[in-house]
Amino acid sequence: MKKLLLILLSICPLQKSTSQSPYHQYPVYNDTGLGLFYTKTGSDFRIWSPTAEEAQILLYKGGAGGAPFQTTNLQKGEKGTWYIQLAGDWKNTYYTFRVRINRTWSNEVTDPYARVVGVNGRRAMVIDLDETNPPGWENDKSPGFSKDNKATDAIIYELHIRDAGSHPNSGIMQKGKFAGLSEKGTTSKEGLATGLDHLKELGVTHVHLLPFYDYNSVDETMPGTPQYNWGYDPLNYNVPEGSYSSDPYDGITRIKELKQMIATLHKNGLRIVMDVAYNHTALSEKSSFNQLVPGYYYRHKKDGSFSNATACGNETASEMPMMRKFMLESVLYWAREYHIDGFRFDLMGVHDIETMNIISAALHSIKPGILLYGEGWTAGTSTLPDSLLAIKKNASKLEGIAVFSDDIRDGIKGSVFDLKEKGFVSGNVDLTESVKFGIVASCKHPQVDYNKINYSKRAYAASPGNVVTYCDCHDNNTLWDKLALSNPGTRAADRKMMHQLALTIVLTSQGIPFLQAGTEFMRSKKGVENSYNSDDSINAIDWSLKSEHIDLVRYTERLIRMRKDHPSFRMTTAWQISHYLHFDEHVPSGTIAYTINGSAMNDRWKTIWIAFNGTGIRITLKLPSGNWKNAMEEPSKNSAHEGLITLEKYSAAILYRD
Repeated sequence: MKKLLLILLSICPLQKSTSQSPYHQYPVYNDTGLGLFYTKTGSDFRIWSPTAEEAQILLYKGGAGGAPFQTTNLQKGEKGTWYIQLAGDWKNTYYTFRVRINRTWSNEVTDPYARVVGVNGRRAMVIDLDETNPPGWENDKSPGFSKDNKATDAIIYELHIRDAGSHPNSGIMQKGKFAGLSEKGTTSKEGLATGLDHLKELGVTHVHLLPFYDYNSVDETMPGTPQYNWGYDPLNYNVPEGSYSSDPYDGITRIKELKQMIATLHKNGLRIVMDVAYNHTALSEKSSFNQLVPGYYYRHKKDGSFSNATACGNETASEMPMMRKFMLESVLYWAREYHIDGFRFDLMGVHDIETMNIISAALHSIKPGILLYGEGWTAGTSTLPDSLLAIKKNASKLEGIAVFSDDIRDGIKGSVFDLKEKGFVSGNVDLTESVKFGIVASCKHPQVDYNKINYSKRAYAASPGNVVTYCDCHDNNTLWDKLALSNPGTRAADRKMMHQLALTIVLTSQGIPFLQAGTEFMRSKKGVENSYNSDDSINAIDWSLKSEHIDLVRYTERLIRMRKDHPSFRMTTAWQISHYLHFDEHVPSGTIAYTINGSAMNDRWKTIWIAFNGTGIRITLKLPSGNWKNAMEEPSKNSAHEGLITLEKYSAAILYRD
């Protein structure tokens, strides 16, 4: 605790706030002692509620139902806190808080700092966290993902825990559970690897898991009832989701099974990225934050209503010292207690730049190779000025944090907001420059015409590690579904070529590549655009598709292996990109070709030449002089002869000289 406190005090100016909120005069509690501190001889409880007239703790025997067996007043402490010290061993006791403000008692609420809860997260629980550690947990270590563990060395695979195993053909026994991702040797009925073994086989470095903190939308008391949600409705930020455990009533079980899953993935060479949504809470007026300190933790409009840049009913005020402190302590807790290797920040654009940089500095100080990235946009207008927000155009101000590139995403496949719009891979030549912009990871490059980019009219990345390069994720349609919707009447075989071309662009571009689970075998969600609460019939990964499209799976594996083997695809500075990556001039419309100086990057491939044909016709390009070899371990459909190469429709060529 002392070491953590020193880190917080040295990097987190909690007294400073960029907000003009009327709550800025509230005292700030700088210590780390909020929530519960347990020992066998006593338990200390402390909350922050500076406007409360009284505060109480209510103690329960169970996590749900029944009346409290004891209600005790808290004592007023320093800097707006209320506390109590209970002597004796209170392990396995459940508790809630309530406060009296303006002569009115609040609702009972869960401790915002709770680390263990009962079913559905309505009551916090007193436990000894050491008892949640699976055997050998003290020896668990994050695997390295490259020699230097630089951001651009990562290859991210986005996965929902339930999706991985819920299909009948997953071969996973504990479907939809933390434990399911710990199962080894699982196969589909066709005999191909699924789950954990598939992830290892594919070769990705990081598994990005959609929210697995305790969220609000799934009733944990009804495990047999079909329920589904992505989990972007946070209830208890520092607690694992109970529906992913074998026993949601037991607070220890959900923690132990999550830790076991993490340890298993680590032992198999995979790092874990935790998807977090600190930008809003599932509840607004009735949230723990708002009941204990009305108004403080959220931004408000001039009329007093909740600001709603998240389109979820509220937006948190990260610039307020105690919200900033909460976010910082929360991510540090997950990194320390659960050995988390990275964080993806949902609607990161809602947060202020200063808070995000404080978080990045703290996390990198305890885990230098940690991976941090987020959505550089909001879902509405915030009351905080754009100049202060961690949005995409301010990406260069973010330190050690990447933003998603919607420029290359929609450049590749067409706008997610216009289902009929084609992308570069399906013949839309107007999006060529947007793809080139993505290839250079949104960095400044002399051969990119910024006037022709779909969304951004200037370079916004300070380095390639500042950008996540992708073409689909859980939001909107899968790549395969988008191609079907925007290319009606096109043969499935042609759409498969478009799909392969899209993955090739992502995995050969600069930046941090990101894949949605199942895209390597053309995953479909049956045309459902946003499946956040659809059932398993829509969201489950159909592992039969792996057998059906095994050629694309193996091709993707080779691309990943190639990227990991060659630093030319993993440049670390904008200067390298502008000097060592050169686009061919005067290529036919609908094509992109470029050369990478591998020698300058200490690559054993001295020169690399890459070309993409996004049109529906064969196109012949002139090759740079020299003897070229095919980089992919298979006969190419594209033929090279006497300094020329003919690219088939919707195809790529990757050549090298050594």
